[in-house]
Amino acid sequence: MVAELLGLSTTGKHHPLEHPPLLLVGCSGGPDSLALAAVTAFFATRGEVRVGAVVVDHQMQPDSAGVAARTAEQLRGLGLDPVQVRTVDLEHDGGGPEAAARSARFGALDAAARELGAATVLLGHTMDDQAESVLLGLARGSGTRSLAGMRARRGLYARPFLKLRRDETLAICRALELEPWHDPANSDGSYLRVRVRHNVLPFLAAELGPAVTESLARSAAILGHDADLLDELADAEFGRIAQVLPADGADPMEVSLPEETLRGLAPALRMRVLAKSVVVLGGLQPSQERLGAAEALLERKGSAGPVQMAGKVSAYRISRRQAVPQEGTGYGKLVLRRSV
Repeated sequence: MVAELLGLSTTGKHHPLEHPPLLLVGCSGGPDSLALAAVTAFFATRGEVRVGAVVVDHQMQPDSAGVAARTAEQLRGLGLDPVQVRTVDLEHDGGGPEAAARSARFGALDAAARELGAATVLLGHTMDDQAESVLLGLARGSGTRSLAGMRARRGLYARPFLKLRRDETLAICRALELEPWHDPANSDGSYLRVRVRHNVLPFLAAELGPAVTESLARSAAILGHDADLLDELADAEFGRIAQVLPADGADPMEVSLPEETLRGLAPALRMRVLAKSVVVLGGLQPSQERLGAAEALLERKGSAGPVQMAGKVSAYRISRRQAVPQEGTGYGKLVLRRSV
């Protein structure tokens, strides 16, 4: 799985490179990511890649620094090099602690990849994680992209274990005599994902059959292709109609979308263009509820906003009668702006 995803030889014929690319494993010390680190370390012995790791300390648990240090030591013992420990501070921006941790974690992984010149960052998500993501998307009434779950390869990130079950990563750790860390948060029923893992999925397996996890993961794979096409079309529409300010290389502060053109898009594209506008401004991926509230501004009924989106981004409507410095008078548009 790792070799196929990364384009490495699976025939037994190795092709050592003078300057092999660096792969980084994002490792929490848990069974999934530790097993991934051990499997990936094997490929480093063939000379086709170099393998390092990044351990992100979210400071969310007692002795998190000690856990990170012990994980780093175990990774170095497996032969991974370089191994970095990065401590992050969580910025709670309305999305909850899990969203804050995820944002901080990917920020740390992105920074490490840039500094070390890594070609790929590997993540240890399994088929069980994928099934949980699909159920969470259904429970939250999310759209196609959420129901598509996690992609095996997306940009810098790869997930070689999406076809493995969680029990198999535990078996790898036992076979290699590794000592994974078991995050107590994974047993905390206050988290919706934990309740899905320990209550909902076992119930569905008992009622619908043990293959329910595989079925949910297969649905995610099918929806992923649909979501990719819609995202590609929406990106093209965003590039065609959106005015991003400032346009001089500085961080964007505002996205303007012409109302009539936006209203004329198919709903699936219109919602994605709105969501992309929020993300371009540094906000979080907005919920369907927030997107619907922003879309309602196009109906020209009631308030002209602002509508607060996820993160420090708000949406409001500028009427055709209102003077707009960038466009002159007589122009109606939907504006999304990031607050400082």
